[in-house]
Amino acid sequence: MAVKTAPGSPEVSANPPRTTPASANSVATLIRRPESGALIGTLAVFVFFGMFGGEQFLSPGGSASWLNVAAELGIVAIPVGLLMIAGELDLSVGSIIASSSMTLAIVSGYWGAPTAVGILAALMLGLLTGFINGLLATRTKVPSFVVTLATNFGLAGATLGFSRVITGTTSVGVQPESWAKSLFGTLVADQFEVAIFWWIAVIVIVGWLLHISRYGNWILAVGGDTISARATGIPVQKVKIGLFMGSGLGAALIGVIQTILYNGAQVANGQAFVFNSIIAVVVGGVLLTGGYGSVVGVVLGTLTFAIVSQGIYYTGWNSDWAALILGVLLLVAVLMNNTFRKMALSSATPKKKA
Repeated sequence: MAVKTAPGSPEVSANPPRTTPASANSVATLIRRPESGALIGTLAVFVFFGMFGGEQFLSPGGSASWLNVAAELGIVAIPVGLLMIAGELDLSVGSIIASSSMTLAIVSGYWGAPTAVGILAALMLGLLTGFINGLLATRTKVPSFVVTLATNFGLAGATLGFSRVITGTTSVGVQPESWAKSLFGTLVADQFEVAIFWWIAVIVIVGWLLHISRYGNWILAVGGDTISARATGIPVQKVKIGLFMGSGLGAALIGVIQTILYNGAQVANGQAFVFNSIIAVVVGGVLLTGGYGSVVGVVLGTLTFAIVSQGIYYTGWNSDWAALILGVLLLVAVLMNNTFRKMALSSATPKKKA
């Protein structure tokens, strides 16, 4: 039915176009976020193990078990995730953890130097290894997968060799000073590792770096299209080298924390972090191809991994099934990430007018 209007007034349609509610737009925007799939996964596994794990899983002790795992893994996974957003990969974190751990133990335990000297030496080793990885990956154009895999094996061999030559053994004890024990290796309420606070600090710093600072735009641009990023004046090589150094520093920090927490080091430590960190990052919504991801997503992916790896023990089931669950979770996460990414790209692409 036509609507009558006053002379000279604009014509009003009887069927005005429908508008999408603001709440619907907000939900759609939230779903397209990189961490949306990770949030669904985290909530799902928490509810699952909360139901089958019972009160023990939900108790302070149960929470501490997976939070401690998440904290140590997260300190490594967040800088690794940042590197993957930039389109690179670091498989050397396992050997960096072992070598930095042994460095601290040898310098401050075997040689008797102050704990601060051992900690500084361990962290510098992580930074140096990251610098070498970044330099080789950017200068030689060899894929970072190959470069860091070679570094992982080479550094592992060097750690074993030097440890035997210097100490005659592969395990070295250390008695850290009280301030170092309080800062790196104590337990809050006899259950929660102080590493949780270091993890929170890393989340805040890297979150600001990626999502607020100009450097974050550079990282996303480098991961999205390196050639275009270089053409716009972004120092691609410096960005990547800096990210490799950050990855090495995170791994070295875990080496320090574990050495002080357990009052010793072994050359075999850390190798589980190599693929566990990548699993956590991928589950967190970061694409292996780069250019897409968030710190919140990596945190959620780390929590998901930790809940699965520890929650299985509270169900009374055979712990051998944990690896199967993690494998299925990784595959599902990749499929979900691709889905959410396609949704984000489709919403960002403007429709052509007829």
